[in-house]
Amino acid sequence: MKKIHYFNGKISHSFITLYVGKMIIMSAIGLVGLFLPIFLFEIFKFNINYVIFYYLIGYLSYGLLVAYGIRILNKIGLARSLRLSVFLGALFYLIFYFLFINKEKSIILITLSVVVLVLFRILYWTPYRTDLAKFTNKKNRAKELSLLKGTNKLILVIMPIIAGLIISHFDYGILFIITVLLYLFSGIPYIALPRTKEKFSWSYFQTWRKFFSEKRKKIILAYMADGGENVVGVVIWPIFIWQLLHGNYFKVGALSTLVMGVAIILQLLAGEYIDKFSKEKLLHWGSAFYALGWIAKIFIITTFQIFVVSSYHTLARIFLKTPFDTLTYELAADQGHYVDEFTVLHEMAISLGRTAMCILLLIFLLFFNIQWTFILAALTSLLFNLLHSDKEIVDIMSRV
Repeated sequence: MKKIHYFNGKISHSFITLYVGKMIIMSAIGLVGLFLPIFLFEIFKFNINYVIFYYLIGYLSYGLLVAYGIRILNKIGLARSLRLSVFLGALFYLIFYFLFINKEKSIILITLSVVVLVLFRILYWTPYRTDLAKFTNKKNRAKELSLLKGTNKLILVIMPIIAGLIISHFDYGILFIITVLLYLFSGIPYIALPRTKEKFSWSYFQTWRKFFSEKRKKIILAYMADGGENVVGVVIWPIFIWQLLHGNYFKVGALSTLVMGVAIILQLLAGEYIDKFSKEKLLHWGSAFYALGWIAKIFIITTFQIFVVSSYHTLARIFLKTPFDTLTYELAADQGHYVDEFTVLHEMAISLGRTAMCILLLIFLLFFNIQWTFILAALTSLLFNLLHSDKEIVDIMSRV
């Protein structure tokens, strides 16, 4: 056990292990994440519908299969699953390297990338979220999550501008190779991760009955909103600013770096604040201000406006997502031995929310320009308020 002044008392060695592994992975994602939708946009000859459909298939497949895949993880174990996942993460970006150098086989490679991505998500996300819920403690949970998010933003200060420079002066191939190496390196900390004695106890169809239960409707909708809003930020926003900046990779990366630089200290301060005040109230106001940020993004036309509005939006996101994520991990931790069941429902909701948003985007883009899709993200953000920490939710999520 280690003591850090920022925290109230001790934090677990297992949390540090998860933290280090996650930050290496975020270094990889920070390099390529902003530019992957843009790369696909180019591969698909600037047809954004194909890009959205690519993400839709991945999200839908994962949402349908995670409840089955977790039963396989019962035999593998959560710690071993995390270790195996890093090889699939590396393979995913290796496929994109081959896609870059051999575009003639794009259909085969793109299809293979979806399969590998779904397998990675099954092996990674449920074990990671389950372990994070178990290895954080209630007294420090908001601070621990703020440390994760704050360090993540520190990484994102550096990585986007590095990625923009690499693509501008070299090519996507170099970017993907570096990402592959980072993913492989991220598996080293997980070697020290202890085995947790969790076993998923529901059948596949029982899991779906739990998912569609009337008693769980609000919490499921909140997590679907989390997933749906994320799609607009991850897929649509990078393509929008890339077009606005006339395909200048360096400017895209540099702007992202500047915005994330503004957010670093704010994220760490948010953890201190959220530990002391009502998470529900912060979530309520955070969702309102965050939705306004999406509306403001509709009217962006200059580089300076991208910076100002994105900085505001990042600040609003801190006061939305930090209490939201803290409540999520508190609910998960309160499940006892049902923590992995809760996590699977969470993963299903996020993925199906993303799937639903992709479908809405495809319909919306038939009638409106790309920036008007931000209205969908704004409306979805307001549904985050459906998450709360009432004991009734804890009871119904744990009940078998």
